[in-house]
Amino acid sequence: MLYVIIIVVVAALIYGPSYWVKHTLEKYSIPDDRYPGTGGELARILLDWAKLPSVKVEETAQGDHYDPIEKVVRLTPDKFNGKSLTAITVAAHEVGHAIQDRDGYLPLKIRTRLVQIAAPAEKLGAAILMLAPLIMVVTRAPIAGALFFAGGLLTLGAATLVHLITLPMEMHASFSRALPMLEKGGYLIKGDEHHARRILRAAALTYVSASLMTLLNIGRWWAILRR
Repeated sequence: MLYVIIIVVVAALIYGPSYWVKHTLEKYSIPDDRYPGTGGELARILLDWAKLPSVKVEETAQGDHYDPIEKVVRLTPDKFNGKSLTAITVAAHEVGHAIQDRDGYLPLKIRTRLVQIAAPAEKLGAAILMLAPLIMVVTRAPIAGALFFAGGLLTLGAATLVHLITLPMEMHASFSRALPMLEKGGYLIKGDEHHARRILRAAALTYVSASLMTLLNIGRWWAILRR
């Protein structure tokens, strides 16, 4: 019974935040014509207001984000073309990151550097984990496989570390940048302020839920290599 309870608790901790984030964003994506303008249009307006005319707004299939290297706010089709509360609120959140970049916000600088390191490290980690069993068979030395396994865990865990340590940066983009712009600019329909806060919290927690899923992947690799 204790084992079952532990499994349930772990599953709740891993899947809970991811489900809540997805549910919140989807909930306020309806109706999809609540606002007169799209998320992409609002992002452009906010960027111009923040004196960032050189920052572009693009549609992407790779998830909503701000690219501090290319200086681009990228929004998925439902946010870029959508007129829902989720669309305009997420757009404001990503513009918040662009303003952080303009202001030289240190946590964003740190995260940008860590992402550049973590991205190739994560790929290397996956390759190492796949090779670990083969190394053990070829060398017939368990220590070799153990070393590769440890290296794989560390590199796969790099993405988790990046996501977790940048949570304050995400909260800052949501509540110190995006929310004031939405409220002071009068972009929110009366009564939507509370719901916008929930969306902004979900946007900030997106990376945390992703990091928990990465931990789950590490656990899966551990289970496979123990066989």
